[in-house]
Order: sequence, then structure tokens, then C-alpha cells
Amino acid sequence: MTGLVVAMDGPSGSGKSSVSRGAARALGLRYLDTGAMYRAMTWWMLRQGVDLADPAAVAARCGEPAIVSGTDPDGPAIHVDGVDVAEPIRQADVTGAVSAVAAVPEVRTRLVALQREIIGAGDIVVEGRDIGSVVWPQAAVKIYLTASAEARARRRSAEVAGSTVEAQQEAMARRDTLDSTRKTDPLSMAAGAIELDTTALNLEEVIAEVLRLVKERT
Repeated sequence: MTGLVVAMDGPSGSGKSSVSRGAARALGLRYLDTGAMYRAMTWWMLRQGVDLADPAAVAARCGEPAIVSGTDPDGPAIHVDGVDVAEPIRQADVTGAVSAVAAVPEVRTRLVALQREIIGAGDIVVEGRDIGSVVWPQAAVKIYLTASAEARARRRSAEVAGSTVEAQQEAMARRDTLDSTRKTDPLSMAAGAIELDTTALNLEEVIAEVLRLVKERT
């Protein structure tokens, strides 16, 4: 499978991370979580006290942090200026701010360049929101994962201590709106992508379907 790139896009809670990691592991491929890179940038901005409501301020600083992403599906690491941020980037403050940072064109330009550098060697499953449409439209396999709003919220609330399905559904609706309406690289299903609804499927079933699609298309 030399040079194989599998692009896995979709909204929050659709199962991208678990499915992408599982598929990469089964196929013996590398794995890249592009969303973690935007979270890492957001974490750094918050630590620096940058006004995230000011796109110009975010744009002026986004070239400063050194963001390094690991590609091991069994333990994908991410570091900012040498600091392991795998846990802090999943905290509520980052989650609530990442869409604003990701909407800044200069941020996307910088991180897409880093993503393409990693993807370029191939043999990788890449998850995000614009992989098949913007980052790597030439991917051999492009999949768009979806799920009902309730299913997505239920999955996410199970991952976040003290959260409720209702709260997660409201938060996801806000983020979906921001991600799908931003001017630069909005969330959308790429041309040629296969839509895979995961609402009624468990993780193993979704991974099996992804593996079938990869075999079919390669």
C-alpha cells in the first residue's frame, strides 16, 4: 500500500478518531489527527493571552509555536514547543475556542502546510474536516463519516465527565455552524467522497466497512 492516503472527514462526534486509528492499525498505516493540530494552536494562543475574538491578533502570532504531530495510531502524540499537550488540548477551554482559531485563514495556511508535509510520504489515514476537499483532494480513498445529532452527542457526553447529552448536542450544533459557515475551507463533503452513516453501527462495524472501502478502491 505504498503511497496510500485515506482521508476521513466529518463533524464532531461522528467517530472519526476511533475509526481512523482503528483502520490505520488494521492496515499498518500511519495516522494523523489534524484536529489536534488546531487544538494545539488554540492551546498555545490561550496560554499566550491572545485575544481569540480578534482574527488579526491570532494571525499575527500563529507562526510562532512549533507544533509537532506524531503518527502512531497506538499513541498519537502532539507537542507544542517541546511540551506534550495531548491531554490539555482536550479540555473545555480549548474545545470552546478552537473553531474561532481554526477559522483564521493564516492559521489554516500554516497548519495545512504542516499536514501536507506529513501526508506527502503516504501510507497514512488522516482525519479532519477538510482533508478530502482541501488538504489532500487526491487521496485514493475519501470517506465522510456522519451520524445523527443525538448519537454524536451521546458519544461525546460519554467521553466528557459531568457532561450531558443535551449540553453536548447544543455545543456540537454551535461548532457545526461555525465550521460549516467559515469562509476559509468550511466543513463539507469532498467531491468523490463516500458518505458513511455511523448512527446504527458500533466501532468494529464501522472499521470493517472502512477496510472494505479501502480494499474496494485500492
